[in-house]
Amino acid sequence: MNPVGADHWEVVVVGGSAAGLSAALTLGRARRRTLVLDTGTPRNRFADHMHGVLGNEGVSPEDLIGRGRAECSSYGVVFDDVEVQTVREAPRTPDGGPQRLQVELTDGRHLETRALIAASGVTDLLPEVPGLAPRWGKTVAHCPYCHGLEFADGRIGVLGFSPAGLHQAELLRQWTDQLTLFSAGMGELDLEQVLRLESRGVAIEPSPVEQIRGEPDGVAEVVLANSETHEFDALFTASQMRPNDSYLDELALERNDSPFGGNYIAADATGKTSHQQVWVAGNINQAPANVSISIAAGSYAGGMCNLALTSEDFDIAQEL
Repeated sequence: MNPVGADHWEVVVVGGSAAGLSAALTLGRARRRTLVLDTGTPRNRFADHMHGVLGNEGVSPEDLIGRGRAECSSYGVVFDDVEVQTVREAPRTPDGGPQRLQVELTDGRHLETRALIAASGVTDLLPEVPGLAPRWGKTVAHCPYCHGLEFADGRIGVLGFSPAGLHQAELLRQWTDQLTLFSAGMGELDLEQVLRLESRGVAIEPSPVEQIRGEPDGVAEVVLANSETHEFDALFTASQMRPNDSYLDELALERNDSPFGGNYIAADATGKTSHQQVWVAGNINQAPANVSISIAAGSYAGGMCNLALTSEDFDIAQEL
């Protein structure tokens, strides 16, 4: 197994959270020389617990990553806590060996790899409401399936800043009948939308939200532009999700517009991109993917990456 200082790998995985660790585990068990590059800033680091993850209900994201790293390490996977600057195609070798990718790190080092799995996730860009960001992952959330039950039957507010606000409001009605949609950020709702929400008792507040007051893990006091205040046990809002993929720009991968907003790297069901040596897994190209989906995507990408390398191994052997 290559030590961390070595510069040639069979697979480099960028991102060491659920998707990246799942891919690395599969590759480690396939006896591939695998390096995971990680910045230690998983998307769900703001949450204390994960929910809906089979076999890991209520486990903290930190614990899942710790256990995942230990499992991967037991199969020879190596970890390096560093950020990737750029990925490009490496110059062809005179001996006609397999095409490699060059991975440039922010600390100035350069690595080479036969394949790369990008699992570096997204960054959540939150609405610019004073007092909102400190509550993210505590009493402000985006996924009802991940956090809805923890606030069931309580006072829940939905901060609508996009069409996703309507979707969240309808969905969260399953968890509480004390539900308010703050709709100012969505523009004026049409009559059909209003009647649909009111049919199940969802209150609609059109006045803009000015700020949120109170301790981050306590009751949220929502202050409106009309000077009214409302207290809530939890707030839900849809973030703008920006994929962490700029290090892949030089490869000019094909992209698709996502219905969730943003331009994401295009990939098939296995995570294979338009470049024959690059796969993606998790939120980096599946914006709404939760931990369970990300684990599955990582496993699939890792397996297909190994299959491609195996086929290449035979191709090279036949040419010798």
